[in-house]
Amino acid sequence: MKNANPPLSVADIRKSFLDFFESKGHTVVPSSPLVPGNDPTLMFTNSGMVQFKDVFLGTDKRPYVRAASVQACLRAGGKHNDLENVGYTARHHTFFEMLGNWSFGDYFKRESIEWGWELLTQVYGLPPEKLTATVYHEDDEAYDIWTKVIGLPPERVIRINDNKGGKYKSDNFWMMADTGPCGPCSEIFYDHGPHIPGGPPGSPDEDGDRFIEIWNHVFMQFEMHEDGSVTPLPAPCVDTGMGLERLAAILQHVHSNYEIDLFERLIQAASEATGCADLAHPSLKVIADHIRATAFLVSDGVIPSNEGRGYVQRRIIRRAIRHGYKLGQKKPFFHKLVPVLVELMGAAYPRLQAEGRRVEEVLKAEEERFFETLANGMEILDDALIAGRKELPGHVAFKLHDTYGFPLDLTQDVCRERGVTVDVAGFDEAMAAQKAAGRAAGKFKMDKAVDYSGGANVFTGYDELSSASKIIAIYQDGVPANALKDGQSGIVVLDTTPFYAESGGQVGDSGVLAGQGFEFGVQDTQKIRADVYGHHGVMTQGTLKVGDAVDARVDQTTRAATMRNHSVTHLMHKALREVLGAHVQQKGSLVDAEKTRFDFAHNAPVTPEQIIEIERRVNEEILQNAATQARVMDIDSAQKTGAMMLFGEKYGETVRVLDIGTSRELCGGTHVKATGDIGLFKITSEGGVAAGVRRIEAITGANALAYTQALESSLHSVAATLRAPTGEVQARLGQVLDQVKALEKEIAQLKGKLASSQGDDLVSQAVDVKGLKVLAARLDGADAKTLRDTLDKLKDKLKTAAIVLAAVEGDKVQLAAAVTKDSVGKVKAGELVNFVAQQVGGKGGGKPDMAMAGGTDASGLPQALQSVHGWVAERV
Repeated sequence: MKNANPPLSVADIRKSFLDFFESKGHTVVPSSPLVPGNDPTLMFTNSGMVQFKDVFLGTDKRPYVRAASVQACLRAGGKHNDLENVGYTARHHTFFEMLGNWSFGDYFKRESIEWGWELLTQVYGLPPEKLTATVYHEDDEAYDIWTKVIGLPPERVIRINDNKGGKYKSDNFWMMADTGPCGPCSEIFYDHGPHIPGGPPGSPDEDGDRFIEIWNHVFMQFEMHEDGSVTPLPAPCVDTGMGLERLAAILQHVHSNYEIDLFERLIQAASEATGCADLAHPSLKVIADHIRATAFLVSDGVIPSNEGRGYVQRRIIRRAIRHGYKLGQKKPFFHKLVPVLVELMGAAYPRLQAEGRRVEEVLKAEEERFFETLANGMEILDDALIAGRKELPGHVAFKLHDTYGFPLDLTQDVCRERGVTVDVAGFDEAMAAQKAAGRAAGKFKMDKAVDYSGGANVFTGYDELSSASKIIAIYQDGVPANALKDGQSGIVVLDTTPFYAESGGQVGDSGVLAGQGFEFGVQDTQKIRADVYGHHGVMTQGTLKVGDAVDARVDQTTRAATMRNHSVTHLMHKALREVLGAHVQQKGSLVDAEKTRFDFAHNAPVTPEQIIEIERRVNEEILQNAATQARVMDIDSAQKTGAMMLFGEKYGETVRVLDIGTSRELCGGTHVKATGDIGLFKITSEGGVAAGVRRIEAITGANALAYTQALESSLHSVAATLRAPTGEVQARLGQVLDQVKALEKEIAQLKGKLASSQGDDLVSQAVDVKGLKVLAARLDGADAKTLRDTLDKLKDKLKTAAIVLAAVEGDKVQLAAAVTKDSVGKVKAGELVNFVAQQVGGKGGGKPDMAMAGGTDASGLPQALQSVHGWVAERV
């Protein structure tokens, strides 16, 4: 394929890359999600090798030894963060695509380099004279392959020394971590020609744009030890990565990534959405880049929020919105780019295509939320950036962050455009002060934390609800004590306990600790530390001392109800993901004997139809009466079982894998023996609790039975009132409502006729005040609409007039005033009605020709109406 042919599209490049390596015996592997599923050390997938990390570490094995993929990557948070450079350079992106091929102990350097050369020169048609390679300075094997096998001139194969302060510290030596798999690299560069500033890799001016790295081949052949020495790996591997956007720019004969066909379409869409006709405007590049990152994040389950990955997502979205605002777009626009993105990339990424509608809804909701405060925030920022100011105060940047949702980097972005820096230290100081205040306000239980230094207790509550135990510590008001007497409250620590301590959303157990002549009522169980449970309660009889033997008994009824609610939470979570989508992720929970409360990521209300389907699925699982199984294993083994892991790095080395029905999650809580023990499941409420977070409350067992019986009782009561069978309540209620509407309409008509007849009588009460007919009267039985309608009729009859009408209901006064158009230059209706309202304990106002008011002191109305004539006389 030669350069004379039409340039390959981005879609063509993806396909031809995968087709080429498939022809070389590689298994084509789909792109993994942007949220790493097996690596809690990473915020986002930032390279193609992330999904194979466990293979390289030797903890997993795949059914293939050669693989190729086009991996969606994100670098916008944590260690790898390109966000601030996007829009200011030709090749920085938040989201990018990485072409890669791998060998897991199969082929090595020669095949990797030969196939790379074949693809670039024969398939993609790049001129060989335009390509330069680098190798690690000690890698003679790679150097010889380039010069003797490929035939690249020696002057275009550059050895890169250790240039980062130590042995193996080089741009051309890759390490997974300080220790572990590592090896030399060979990078391939494209030469744009001498008309572009910059020198070859390894030269003083290598940072110029003439030589652009397009492909890196990593040869993992060593293991790095703690002393800095390396030994050969038994099965060397290959890991390569080539930026699709960079390659596309070269193959499409453009210099900037933002000029390739994919970005041309996105920039055009951004232009249409913002109204900016200048297609070269940097803000359009930012918007075009950010729609890819945010859309893919939503499709992979990341909803905008104020923490973790959700906060990075929010930063990117709001940065895009701000650039649209800068272009003059004052209404939500960003979400309108989603259909274009799906059209361009949906075929390569089926999940994006499937989630397109939801992505659009999530982005639109976030836009609407931010646009509500964007104008005010920008005004504050503009005022702060007064002429000549070189630094924005930290407290202003914090106010923008705290009050208006401006992430710090967004504020820095605006300031950078205006040549102003931000006092980051001042921002951090203000942030720290707020966190300290928050900690002080939220200490509650921590105020009474106890200092326990003894050994761990043994928890037996998975298998039994009572145990023979011994008191090993007592605390009263947070201070160690030897005993608790009748009526005193405190915390008791046992050597062995069946009481579950609050954790994972499940509340702590209650019950009693009983012994010879004493009883301690346990009201709650909390963790003093991870392996020590504190029993909080009150002495109800006798005296309890350290060393006493006790019979520790959990409240069986309460525990059983709590277990039902906890177990059903797992089934409900699974059903939510099946009905609403895989983006549903737990955001919090509270399980007690009364209910389960479950917060989850979702951007729209759960419809009644969806609730019915969720209930159906959960109750169907309950009816299967499948046995519950709990297994304790190491975290790696748990990952291999496919168990859902909700908290990433918060798990320890040993975890508890719980199978309930068809749900498999990590959970340390207490659960029913079989799903049938749960009984009836019923959702009682659903609503929003935060941006992109919904809350469902549900009940089980006896609580669900009582709930349905109460609903049935209410239905019978309504049926009796309507004098209809329960099966006909809805139809009968519809009839009653229709009758009510008809009667309301009839009453309104009667009021209108009454007002009209009273209006005719009122005309004669108008008094001429200097050529203006003035009328102030009471209209009994009138509502606000009747008052307005009567005013209109009186104005037509009196022609030139100022009118005040009043109606009284109890102590409440309703006032309406009107002035004919030929008289508003002398008297204003708003001023007139306010004058009257102030005399009856109220206030009001409105337009010059019509105004309304109210009051709370009907006793002052007669005098107030009498004063109207004099008030008007003073003004005409």
